[in-house]
Amino acid sequence: MTILDSILLGIIEGFTEFLPISSTGHLIVASHFLNIEQTSINKAYEVIIQFAAILAVILNYPDKFTFKHTNLWIKIFIAFLPIGIIGFIFSSFIKQLFSIEIVATMFIVGGIIFLIVEKFYDEKKHTVSDVENISFKQSFYIGLAQIFALIPGTSRAGSTIIGAMIVGLNRKASAEFSFLLAFPVMCATTAYDLIKHHNELLHTTNLTNLIIGFIVAFFVAYLTIKLFLKFLERFTFVGFGIYRILFGILLLIIFNNNIN
Repeated sequence: MTILDSILLGIIEGFTEFLPISSTGHLIVASHFLNIEQTSINKAYEVIIQFAAILAVILNYPDKFTFKHTNLWIKIFIAFLPIGIIGFIFSSFIKQLFSIEIVATMFIVGGIIFLIVEKFYDEKKHTVSDVENISFKQSFYIGLAQIFALIPGTSRAGSTIIGAMIVGLNRKASAEFSFLLAFPVMCATTAYDLIKHHNELLHTTNLTNLIIGFIVAFFVAYLTIKLFLKFLERFTFVGFGIYRILFGILLLIIFNNNIN
């Protein structure tokens, strides 16, 4: 992996992690077209840039990471449990799902679902505008929706945002809950991967790429969270739905051409 590769992947991770367009899907596609092999070192690199995104959440919401918001974090933990349990039990099976074809298909499916949810969105029925007011029941349902994120290309942010909108949160509250829910999910994923690839991280000689990728992913993720919330004050998720469908179709065309 070159320095340019580390910068590009850092940008992709930071920009897509909190948007409903699948960071994993984009990283898989980018690695494929950049001819980056999925070696232990490169997988360790992805762990580093994911950790950078976690720090971006803390910096954007420092007030939420205090004891006065314990009730909110109990709800977030409830939402985390379904994907934590299912992901742990079926981790080996999930890894077998990683392919360009599956990623492309789920891009399209997710895009269609976004367009359907937006079609029937009624601001009057989405009464929860503050994540502090979410109920325990709503948290659990959002957690169930997040399970679909285990399928590559689905998008963790996308599945949680859709789940939140379905149970009554407005667009902004749905996005903010998704950001906060990313913290325990990504902490668990990063901790698991750090344990798995700790030898590669300790003995790697390419620290420059790791540091550059970390810094780039952090700043891009930090700015993306802020700009995304500003975007939702004026726009809907329709644009993301259309993007997902078009991107998925493009991937399928490229995938089929490569086979033929």
